This record gives sequence, structure tokens and C-alpha cells, in this order.
Amino acid sequence: MRAGVAFDEDYLATSGAIIAYRKAVNWVPLDPGEAPSDLRSFYTAMTERDGPHGGRFHYVSPNTDLLGWVIERATSRRYADLISELIWRPMGAARSAYITVDRLGAPRSAGGICATLRDLALVGQLIANGGTRGGKEVLPRAWLDDIAANGDRQAWSAGDFAPYLPGARYRSKWYVDDSDGPLLFGLGIHGQYLFVDAERQLVIAKVSSQDPPLDAALIASTLRAVSAVRRTLAG
Repeated sequence: MRAGVAFDEDYLATSGAIIAYRKAVNWVPLDPGEAPSDLRSFYTAMTERDGPHGGRFHYVSPNTDLLGWVIERATSRRYADLISELIWRPMGAARSAYITVDRLGAPRSAGGICATLRDLALVGQLIANGGTRGGKEVLPRAWLDDIAANGDRQAWSAGDFAPYLPGARYRSKWYVDDSDGPLLFGLGIHGQYLFVDAERQLVIAKVSSQDPPLDAALIASTLRAVSAVRRTLAG
């Protein structure tokens, strides 16, 4: 999330690039007479820059969708099939999950996955166990260690999410809070969370339907609750 591409991740916008993005994945209906779009066509319109690559943290959901396409091109496999084969089944998921695709079948890797709460928590448990299940490696331990240890704090402080998560870090699609040892977490709009404290073997999965996409007060309240649980377990 340090690419210098120009994209305004304004979840409350009623026009502009984010609406075109949502139309590309059929999350927003087309206007009368409007030609159908798709993710890969949308990428070709993202030609403007708003700064240097490798600069500040700047959250751009299409970056993750593009990464999903890169994975598919590199492996000649569907993204959903790879997730199923390499993560979902090995971690012991109880239910199938689903992923949004555009009209041509391209996956919305940034936030189109639907899964049960229990299976979401199992993702966290896999991470808490160092990427292993039943003595078998599912996720590379070195990759998880890199997430826990790295992430540019200055880039984060200069970025657009710093007001929501002061002092955090971001690495390989995960947020990291260091207020009481590394806490890895995923955060989705409208109050979706997955917290992993590997040291305490603590996993908290939370799904919500809060009205605002992002709310600094609600995020802070959730983090305080998680911190209280972590302190209690430490004691």
C-alpha cells in the first residue's frame, strides 16, 4: 500500500473512481445505457500518480485485486482454487467460502471473500500456531515473522489511515499494533476484524454491521477491548 497511484478510497463517495471500481465488480448497478465494465479494464484507467512509489501508506483496494491477478497469471490457476488448496482445506475449514468475481471471473481479492466466523477465526489460529496445523506447515514461518517484525512506521504516520490507528504498522496486508507486543490484525469496513496475538495464543474474530464504513471512535473502542483481554490473559 505504498504505490504512488492516484485513487481516493472514499467509501461514502457517490461519484468518481471508487464508484467506477464498484461497477467493475457489480457492487453498484450500471447507469442506463452504460457499458459493462470489469476489473482488468478498470486497472487500465488507473494511470495517474499522486506521489512516488514507496512513499507514504496509501490504502488502495485495487492494488490487492491486481495482486490477485498477478497470482493467477504466475500460477495459471484460479485465485479461489489456490486459496482452497493451499490454505482453506489444510487449515481445517468447516465450510466453503465464496469470493466476489467480476463479469469475466476475475476475483475481487481486496474484500470479496465471504466466510463463516469460525473459519475466519481458524485463519487466525493458523497464524497464531506459526503457520502450522497438525505438525504440517501451511504458511511459511519466515513470512509471518517478517510481518510481525517489519513495516515502515514513518510511511504509516504520513498515511491516510494514521488517524484511525495511531502508531501502527502495515506489512503484507496485515496491520500490526505494538502497544503490548505484536498484535497482527485484519480490518474491514463496517466493523470486521481478525486479531492474532501469537505470544498469548489469542485469536479474536469479530463481524459487524456498523453504519459508517470507518469510525475512529469505534475502532479505538474495539482495540481497547482487545487490549483488556490481552492484559487479563497476561495476568
